[in-house]
Amino acid sequence: MDTLTTIQKRCSLKDHLSSREIPAGTITTIIEAAILAPSARNSQPWRFVVVQGQEAVENLVDHAFLGTNTIARQAPVIIVVCARAEDDVIVDGKEYYLFDLGLTVENMLLAATELGLVTHLILRFDEGMVKKILNIPDEIRVVITTPLAYPNDGSYDEAARDRLSQRTRKSIAEVVYDQQWTEPVPV
Repeated sequence: MDTLTTIQKRCSLKDHLSSREIPAGTITTIIEAAILAPSARNSQPWRFVVVQGQEAVENLVDHAFLGTNTIARQAPVIIVVCARAEDDVIVDGKEYYLFDLGLTVENMLLAATELGLVTHLILRFDEGMVKKILNIPDEIRVVITTPLAYPNDGSYDEAARDRLSQRTRKSIAEVVYDQQWTEPVPV
């Protein structure tokens, strides 16, 4: 599959998580894709905690995840993405580590999609509890997590079909301006 096709196919599928084990090599491939992301001044501030195994995943989810995100307990792997602002560029109060983590996470999500795995970004969790359970130092921020799983109903394409058929995106005319903010791009 080519990059643009993978981008078009990627979607969050938290209701399609299978408990089927993911080979270590596949997880490594996804992390390798993540660390190839660009970062400000090549600081590479990201750190990943790979939580795997039913007991470890359930412990993390049951004690730290909130609301509907507890469905992640079905996944065989949860990747916890962390960083420290001081390990990256801070210019005019802008903490670049958040942007850089976005880049690494997108690489991870696209690699997972390419390999037929489903993901779902999770931001609703008790950061203090995640740190406690995973022994993450106080000065490190837990920014985002994602379960990583095979789809529970056939292939990725089958699992994503309904979700993608309902996907909406703003048009170019709604989000792009020509030369100045007041001049929308002609459609």
